[in-house]
Amino acid sequence: MSAWARTDTSLVGRWWWNVDRWMLAALVCLSVIGTILTLAGSPPVAARLKLDIFHFAGRQILFIALAMIVMIFVSFLSVRGVRRLAAVMTFGALILMVATLIVGTETKGATRWLYLWGFSIQPSEFIKPGFAVMAAWFFSVRCLDDHFPGYTLAGILYVFVAGLLLLQPDVGMTFVVSAIWGVQFFIAGLPLIFVVVIIFLIVGGSFGAYITFSHVQVRVDRFLDPEVGVGYQVSRSLEAFRNGGWAGRGPGEGRVKEVLPDAHTDFIFAVAGEEFGLIVCLIILALFVFVILRGISRVMRDEDLFALLAVAGLLVQFALQALINTASTVNLMPPKGMTLPFISYGGSSTLALGFGLGMVLALTRIRAHPEEER
Repeated sequence: MSAWARTDTSLVGRWWWNVDRWMLAALVCLSVIGTILTLAGSPPVAARLKLDIFHFAGRQILFIALAMIVMIFVSFLSVRGVRRLAAVMTFGALILMVATLIVGTETKGATRWLYLWGFSIQPSEFIKPGFAVMAAWFFSVRCLDDHFPGYTLAGILYVFVAGLLLLQPDVGMTFVVSAIWGVQFFIAGLPLIFVVVIIFLIVGGSFGAYITFSHVQVRVDRFLDPEVGVGYQVSRSLEAFRNGGWAGRGPGEGRVKEVLPDAHTDFIFAVAGEEFGLIVCLIILALFVFVILRGISRVMRDEDLFALLAVAGLLVQFALQALINTASTVNLMPPKGMTLPFISYGGSSTLALGFGLGMVLALTRIRAHPEEER
């Protein structure tokens, strides 16, 4: 029985009956699974780094708790409130991304992290939800007012964000931002000539990344050439799935986490496959698919073009992160260091996802007077 009656007119009561409770439940389930997998996969990594055995697990539990709180608070926002939050996030993240290039710490050949007051933050994680909503805002206003330079503003924002990401460099994040922008542009009514131009830009950009960044070239060559063989981490990941079978070896019985340095981040899905088996992996994938389809079905009922474009962009980000992480884990694409939403360890990623999915929940709420919030 619900704690709030349908006749409850309080803020929380209205929110409870208007928010998508099924999507909220699926996201909570993903967070619980992520907590369990971090507890299973991170202790050996912490031991190798001579840290407290539950160092990563404890921090991730804190990150997930904060992300859930952020997600719920953001889901209370009006459409206007979501736009304002996105503007602040985008502006702040852009400033921090510029600062990262100047005073950030280089790790493995990339400068993506900024250390503030003893904490590390990856500003590019927060640019994704902010960018998705801001681009949707520009596109939607342009569709309503031919005199508004929405296409130009969205293009300038995209070029600026993509340029900063490539300077880090972060090719994978650039691809995600490009996909968000391209999908939103297409839904907003992309002219045919722009379709051709974007296709050429994608092909040219992919080739440019291949010849410019050595780590991209190595990963692509290793993926395409069977004689070279898969990389060490991918090879161990595939072995973990074979060892896990349908039901897994059991909690704590996995071995892949003892040899993979990224077992708690990029290859957390392999830990799930070995210890909990294919059935749990399919449940995780089903939860991702459910959230995406549920969000699309809810926003399609709304006549607000901005909400449609914003939710589409946010869900494209969510879907691509899940797809890239899981596909690279099973060698269906070249490996790319990208977190599995709410599953992999990572404070910046988890908190940014809390903001992004909170915006999705806010924009897909049932509204009695939607015109008052626009």
